[in-house]
Amino acid sequence: MPAIDYVTRVVESIQDVNPQAWDALVQARPDPSPFLEHAYLAAMQTSGSACQATGWAPHFLLLENAGELVAACPMYLKDHSYGEYVFDWAWANAYQQHGLAYYPKALVAVPFTPVPGARLLAKNHAARTALIQKLLSWCADHQLSSLHLLFLSPTDARACEEAGLMLRDTVQFHWENSLIPYSDFDSFLTTLNQEKRKKIRQERRKVADAGVQFRWRQGADISTADWDFFYRCYERTYLEHGNAPYLSRDFFEQMQSNMAGNWLLFVAERNQQPIACSLIALSDGSQEGEPSHPKVAYGRYWGALERVDCLHFEACYYQPLQWCINQGYQRFEGGAQGEHKMARALLPIKTQSAHWLAHPSFSDAVARFLEREQEGVGNYLEDLAQRTPFKTANLP
Repeated sequence: MPAIDYVTRVVESIQDVNPQAWDALVQARPDPSPFLEHAYLAAMQTSGSACQATGWAPHFLLLENAGELVAACPMYLKDHSYGEYVFDWAWANAYQQHGLAYYPKALVAVPFTPVPGARLLAKNHAARTALIQKLLSWCADHQLSSLHLLFLSPTDARACEEAGLMLRDTVQFHWENSLIPYSDFDSFLTTLNQEKRKKIRQERRKVADAGVQFRWRQGADISTADWDFFYRCYERTYLEHGNAPYLSRDFFEQMQSNMAGNWLLFVAERNQQPIACSLIALSDGSQEGEPSHPKVAYGRYWGALERVDCLHFEACYYQPLQWCINQGYQRFEGGAQGEHKMARALLPIKTQSAHWLAHPSFSDAVARFLEREQEGVGNYLEDLAQRTPFKTANLP
């Protein structure tokens, strides 16, 4: 069969891409993610959160066949490595020490969103392979130092490895509903070992004894006042750590307007006054009204105006897990890093990224580093497996 001669386009605004055609590629994947949807990426750009002014110059690579969009991916030219959660600062420093420019580099990722999933949207394997080759040739033509694809689905990782890219392993912590779904939070607790079960109950009791109560709102029921309060908490958390927040208020305003159904907000109140909140993203597993994929919740953002012992654990883990059990969600992803999440019954999983470096000597050096790092990650995962919070008979 002759190779398909794809038409390649690179546009600098996703608003120049047909939303229905883009989202059809997202939904065609077995692991569709709300973070790859047209509205989400558009909000990142038009809100000024991920744009050239913030060091995220957007480019969207499109492959077309007979006028049909058959493959696409979001790509950003970066002049720094902030907001990625897969750290390559040492690589950049090594380039600088040898008088070479590491930036700009090309990044295929969702800005500020360390959630594993599809990055290479394609109708089939042939289109996905062609998309990777077009990415590599585009980076070479523009004399970029490197290409990085972050938090890949297993399908995308395999395709990148087949194309000769180097894979890098990292670790996240996810909670899985059991094969026999938990009937309530207490039934979930009974599967944990005594130490972890006691610890969780103690932490929840501290929050309740402090007079804190929670309410949750989903989708269109999250009011503008709720969004305003969330952003106040979110912004304060960043400022307390000496940084401006990555995401603007306008980004969340667009989420309220265009993707409300993908969000769940928990608000902590004391004396009927809100003091903290956590914002959770949702993928409800439906496609054209019919369930076809797992229902997944993603821990995303949190902030507090008052300090209450264990409030973070309650807002970011226990309330969402209880909600997931009650609503029949199969998975809760806790975000990047955080070994402390194991004590809250989130188990370690391996995530992968793929990398290409143009300079042969640096590529060889990074390959050797990744081989050693991969062995270390494997040993780390084996060590974590010995520290499961579950009773042996109740491992999910």
